[in-house]
Amino acid sequence: MPVSLLDRSRTREGEPAAAALQHTVDRARRAERLGLRRFWVAEHHAVPGIGSGSPPVLMAQIAAQTSRIRVGSGGVMLPNHSPIVVAEQARMLEALHPGRIDLGVGRSLGFTAPVRLALGVERYDRARFAADLAMLVDYLHDDGPVTAMPRGVESPPVLVLATGSGLALAARLGLPVVVGGPILHGDLGPLLDYRRDFRPRDGQTEPEVIISLDVMIADTTDRARELLLPEAWAMAESRATGAFPPLRPDPPERLTPKQQSVVEQQLQMAVHGTAQDVLFELGALVERTGASEVLASTSTYDLDALAEVDAALAALAP
Repeated sequence: MPVSLLDRSRTREGEPAAAALQHTVDRARRAERLGLRRFWVAEHHAVPGIGSGSPPVLMAQIAAQTSRIRVGSGGVMLPNHSPIVVAEQARMLEALHPGRIDLGVGRSLGFTAPVRLALGVERYDRARFAADLAMLVDYLHDDGPVTAMPRGVESPPVLVLATGSGLALAARLGLPVVVGGPILHGDLGPLLDYRRDFRPRDGQTEPEVIISLDVMIADTTDRARELLLPEAWAMAESRATGAFPPLRPDPPERLTPKQQSVVEQQLQMAVHGTAQDVLFELGALVERTGASEVLASTSTYDLDALAEVDAALAALAP
């Protein structure tokens, strides 16, 4: 199965926050050497544990440091940007790196109320997202009220980070989708509706689904679980503090029962184990959802271990 990576530029205890960005660029270069299909980066604002606040800037550096791998956003959050700005950034990247840019877009607001206030967007409903996404697609295809520059550039693919309503919108606009979370194991009705209602547009003749989830491979299941723990601890802390802490090698001094429950939930949601175990589980999810690709949001504190995991993920691909 085709495998790609989503990297959130996680900061690490004992390192400057800016080091996370260089780690991301280095990882992208390694992903290309390993033959992985895509490398995507994220957008998070004012989150101490995440270094990436501007996907287009980071994508430009990664694309300049690589030559073949597709580089994308997972994703650009439309509440924070005007569609014309997103369109021109995507066109500039595509002009500089033809055929290698993916524009993943979503509708998530800032992580906390102060962040949303700082971004100037405290409410953003489905109707606004639908209007902004349609306008973005129009700009990329020269159908907008003004011209997104530079002209004469092929539109990079727009992929929707989708839930139920996002799936319906993507079907109407003829766009591929990236899905994760409960839908992977729950009701497949929204995915079936997406495929049924899909309207082909501009070269995207068939519906396309990419599944995204945490994946961890190690020699044993216990070791894979151990590698997942730093991210699970951070998630548990974020529920209490509203901010992701940097990844750390050891657990917090004390986890409340509620936080420990969050840790266990995170571990249960991830596909982890030996390469054979992971291949079986991912294969089952791909078959269940009809996905064309797996986008793995793999993360751990130990950079050497992360490199080994990336190599193991690449070995799953055809």
